[in-house]
Amino acid sequence: MDTEPRFIELETRYAHLERQVAELSEVVFEQQRSLDALRAQLRTMNARLEQQGDAPANEQPPHY
Repeated sequence: MDTEPRFIELETRYAHLERQVAELSEVVFEQQRSLDALRAQLRTMNARLEQQGDAPANEQPPHY
């Protein structure tokens, strides 16, 4: 029984899986960076909205 071809097949599969895991890890890292940036923007926008306060509901725009 020759196990050499089987080991080569397993090593090849392992190498492909290792590469895929590295690629997916990079994708997850980039997504986390994007999420962090979006959260920071959301905090900034929420802070700006809180500073502005509530606008009167029936106030006409200044051009009237």
